[in-house]
Amino acid sequence: MRDLRIIFMGTPDFAVTILKHLVENKYTIAGVITAPDKPAGRGRKLNESAVKKYAHSQNLNILQPLNLKSEDFLQELKAINANLQIVVAFRMLPKAVWKMPEFGTFNLHASLLPSYRGAAPIHWAIINGETKTGATTFFIDDKIDTGEIILQEEINILADETVGTLHDKLMHLGATLVSKTVDYISKGDVKTIKQADLEEKSAPKLSPDNTKINWSDSLDSIYNKIRGLNPFPAAWTLIKNNDEEISTKIYAVRKEIADHNFTIGRIIATKKELKVAVSKGYIIIEEIKLSGKKKMDAKSLLNGYSFSSEAKML
Repeated sequence: MRDLRIIFMGTPDFAVTILKHLVENKYTIAGVITAPDKPAGRGRKLNESAVKKYAHSQNLNILQPLNLKSEDFLQELKAINANLQIVVAFRMLPKAVWKMPEFGTFNLHASLLPSYRGAAPIHWAIINGETKTGATTFFIDDKIDTGEIILQEEINILADETVGTLHDKLMHLGATLVSKTVDYISKGDVKTIKQADLEEKSAPKLSPDNTKINWSDSLDSIYNKIRGLNPFPAAWTLIKNNDEEISTKIYAVRKEIADHNFTIGRIIATKKELKVAVSKGYIIIEEIKLSGKKKMDAKSLLNGYSFSSEAKML
C-alpha cells in the first residue's frame, strides 16, 4: 500500500461533500486549493468559497492562488510534497500543476464519460431526457474531461427528477467513488480505460440563450428542460400580458397529454391552476417567479395577479 499525501482542489458545495468524506475517513489531506475570495452583496464583502469555509473548520492548509501558473504558487505547491491530487468542480489546471504529483491528478466528473463533457453535465442529462447518468473519475490530461477513466458508477434518473435532486445524489455517489479511487491508487497497478475520441453529447456552460424555453418544442422537451434547470439557474420565458412583457422564471411543473385548440404558448389561468398550451398537451406550472416578485406557488400568484384572456408565453 502506498502512503498517500493528498492535495484537494475544489470550490462549491458539491466539492465540500467529497472533501468532508475524505477527512472523515482519515485520508491525509496535505493541502486544499480553492478559488480566491470574491466580493459579493451590496456591501461587496469578501465571500469565501464553500470549500474554504469547510477546510478552515478542519484546520487544513489552504492555498488560494490567483494564477495557477505563477512560480510562487508552483513552489508553494511543490513544498507541500503531495503525491496525489484530486480535483472536484475547480478549473482547468496547467500541465505544471497536474503533472507534479508522483501518482497523478484525478478529477471527478458528474457524468458517464465520454458523454457530457463540459461545465453542466447534470443539467444537460435531464434536459436531454436521459434515463441514466453517473460519476466518473479520470486522470487529468491536457484537454477538458478527456483523460483515461479510472472508475465509473451509474445511477438512474427518475422521470420527475430535477437537477436539484440529481445533483445531491451524484454528490454522495461521487464521494464514495473518490474514496474507492484513492484506495485503488494506493494499492498500485491502476488499470485505466482510454476514452473514445468521439463526443456524442456535450454539456456546455448554461447561458440566457440555452436556458430560455421554446414553447414550440414538444411537450416532453419543454418538461425536461424545465426540470433540468430547477432550481438553478431556472428555465426562463417572457409572458405577454396585455401590453406588458414580463421576464419570468419557471420552476416546478407537471405535464398533461391532451388534445386542444389553443395556440402554442397560450396561458390558461383559473383561480386554482396555471397552465400553458403546447403541442399535444399542457405544461402545468406549480412554481414561478415573475420579475420583481418573489418565487411562489402558482395558486399564490393567481390570488393576486390577473392574466388577460389573450395572455401568452413568448
